[in-house]
Amino acid sequence: MQSKQHHSILEDLFALMSASLVFALGIYLLKYGGFLTGGTAGIALILSHIVPFSFGQIFFVINLPFYYFAWVRMGKRFTFNTFISVALVSVLSDHLPDVIRLESLNPIFAAFLGGALLGIGVLILFRHVSSLGGLGVLSKYLQDRLNISAGRFQMAVDVSIVVVGYFLVSVPILLYSILAAIVMNMVIALNHKPGRYQVT
Repeated sequence: MQSKQHHSILEDLFALMSASLVFALGIYLLKYGGFLTGGTAGIALILSHIVPFSFGQIFFVINLPFYYFAWVRMGKRFTFNTFISVALVSVLSDHLPDVIRLESLNPIFAAFLGGALLGIGVLILFRHVSSLGGLGVLSKYLQDRLNISAGRFQMAVDVSIVVVGYFLVSVPILLYSILAAIVMNMVIALNHKPGRYQVT
């Protein structure tokens, strides 16, 4: 049986950049549709409509407290990769509108594709010992240490967060947001399982 090996630094950097770009594009679609999502990204989306700061700025700041937990529980490599990923998503999500302009977008398609892109981005990060902070750190820890499915845990928490949006958005927008959250976490749950595709 072949032993597991680390990805090289160059492989990690390319993966983190690719995953962050994919995730940022998913956020862009959700923002365009006015949808919500779960986790720290969802909190940042909500706050970006309330306070005079961008999604990227808020997303970067609210993830800062989780780095201590990541360092203590998950190790320095995971923490360093996660910091890079969060920073990249923060910058890319704020500047994608400079290179992409949408004139119209079907809301069901936006919810499904946006959720899928978020899930794919997180999945790539997990396979390169990284996350996007917040619940990603906690879910990765629970799966690696307690064998609790990261996708299912995040799905339960994310849907709960999105449901809070009942008081913030219209019912159709809320339903599209829940669809996006379900698609995102199904991608993770079906493709990131204990003992499969993991590099330690």
